[in-house]
Amino acid sequence: MAFSSLAPFSPPSGTFRHHPAGRPGAAASGSVVACSPPPPDVVVTRERGKNAELIAALEKHNIHSLELPLVKHVEGPDADRLSDVLRAMGKVLASELPKSSRNTCKVLYPASAKAGHEIQDGLSERGFDVTRLNTYTTVPVDVEPLTLNLAISAPVVAVASPSALRAWLNLIPKVDNWNNSIACIGETTGSAAKKLGLKSIYCPTTPGLEGWVESILEALRVHRQLKEAPKMLNTGSPVHRMTELLDVGDRL
Repeated sequence: MAFSSLAPFSPPSGTFRHHPAGRPGAAASGSVVACSPPPPDVVVTRERGKNAELIAALEKHNIHSLELPLVKHVEGPDADRLSDVLRAMGKVLASELPKSSRNTCKVLYPASAKAGHEIQDGLSERGFDVTRLNTYTTVPVDVEPLTLNLAISAPVVAVASPSALRAWLNLIPKVDNWNNSIACIGETTGSAAKKLGLKSIYCPTTPGLEGWVESILEALRVHRQLKEAPKMLNTGSPVHRMTELLDVGDRL
């Protein structure tokens, strides 16, 4: 796993973002001709409405994105209880805030039904009285075949959660034949990718947009280098250069 330091095409399930120069599809004679968009460089997979900032940051580097939300949020089994519990805790919160370490502090922990128990268990071990409510969960979305084929062709898929990562792998018809790169928002998702058997993984040491973008750019750089390596060999370039590029890919 590698750690970095750090348009008009709208299929029903995905949105392709690119900005060609001039009027797309306009021929010199004034006639309009059909043209296919270039293949995407990266697939962005967060829930719909949460990808704009990443897409804009990538566009500054002339990176073409295919927006393909892989999961959506739905209410969890405890969603209806949240408002009542908040009101009940709010009434006594001021009087029950601990004055010293000897007092017990109550904590309300709204979480995803798929979230782990590390936070809950850690607080409980420290003496906090934790009430966990599974107020939401994530479910996969349906993807049109045309959009999926475009996404599979992209050299990089950007994911922000283990659930999105699992949804992507479940979508791919032949997982073993897909060996492109995964760019994760942070180490938690990166570790999940490694456990799922993926090899080409990029993620920043600190979660966040800036590091995520750098990880995507790094994955694309290595992809292009490896793609150019056979051409360098065929044109008589030194073999050691190709080997060096392949070694870079192995280290990452």
